Amino acid sequence: MENTLQNNLNSIPSPCFVLEEAKLRRNLELINHVQQSAGVQIILALKGFSMYSAFPLVRQYLGGATASSLNEIKLVNEYMGVPAHTYIPAYRDDEFDEVLRRSSHLTFNSWSQWERFKGRVAAYNEKQKTENGPTVSCGIRVNPQYSEVATEMYNPCVPGSRLGVTRDKLPDELPEGLEGIHFHTLCENDSYTLERTLEALESRFGNLLHQAKWVNMGGGHLMTREGYNTDHLIGLLKAFREKYNVAVTLEPGSAIAWQTGVLVSTVLDVVDSQGIDVAVLDTSFAAHMPDTLEMPYKPRILDSYHEPVAGKPTYRLGGMTCLAGDFMGDYSFDQPLEVGDKLVFDDMIHYTMVKTTTFNGVGLPAIGIWKEDGRFELVKTYGYESFKDRLS
Repeated sequence: MENTLQNNLNSIPSPCFVLEEAKLRRNLELINHVQQSAGVQIILALKGFSMYSAFPLVRQYLGGATASSLNEIKLVNEYMGVPAHTYIPAYRDDEFDEVLRRSSHLTFNSWSQWERFKGRVAAYNEKQKTENGPTVSCGIRVNPQYSEVATEMYNPCVPGSRLGVTRDKLPDELPEGLEGIHFHTLCENDSYTLERTLEALESRFGNLLHQAKWVNMGGGHLMTREGYNTDHLIGLLKAFREKYNVAVTLEPGSAIAWQTGVLVSTVLDVVDSQGIDVAVLDTSFAAHMPDTLEMPYKPRILDSYHEPVAGKPTYRLGGMTCLAGDFMGDYSFDQPLEVGDKLVFDDMIHYTMVKTTTFNGVGLPAIGIWKEDGRFELVKTYGYESFKDRLS
């Protein structure tokens, strides 16, 4: 399918995020195998993949989704057709009642938030029981004070972290109405990192785990990455679920859309900058691929050399904003780049379009799907109104 897409780049607008439907299905089939074999529930994390035009396919394999804002909750309700598993670092008073109505599970980030809202939860659930309606199950996010995430920006266990409650701030018994334990300390990690994380979790929260009805292990489980030991993961999850007699939920973001699509871009200009050849693109690292600068990481480009190769045409790639740091370098190619050449950034579907901005008035990339039957379907384009609507 990749070759077919590359051979039809002229039919795709630029810049454009292109999801490859067959690759998404492949990931979902693997994830479904894990959840069925381990007897757990795996749900979609919208913070990593919110492409709702693909939700009908996701819904064939995953029964739910997790949200961290009222807007994400509404997207789950409307396009997944289910109430959300909700975790918001701090709930707003004016939104809380709607959040309750639209959720099946609610995780509180702090003990003070639980104390503040527990009465409203109890009143809502009592009313639902009277009317034979669905109730909301509540949990608390904990900080096991163990994480192997190297980048501090993505590590929720650094000193002073606002995410989750440490053991010393919790009682010895879960109070009435609090049924779940939620942790999220992984970021694109493997099952062996999860194993060590569970050891830390159990050493600190073991007695509370025995009281819980469910445990949400958050995201960061990159089970669709090549070389990931899914059999080890399945064994871990089964053993944990049986040991504590709890329902287990995982909510990966990256794993769903890992290696499922690209960002197509075009060379607008090629300049000599003090002896360095620079290619300016119609996309932006800062506005369209911010993770490349935040993590940071160097994205792969199809049909290029990821690192400079002596003797081959080599270019530093720049985005089209006026931010001096909107560049990524350096790549080599078999042939010199020319204005109009297409460059295809690989693996640009997760944590990319969910973070795009219109900084500098730069237009957002279009969104399309390369269908399983080999057709390109343009899903959405953006123009001036998309930029203007974010301002006033």
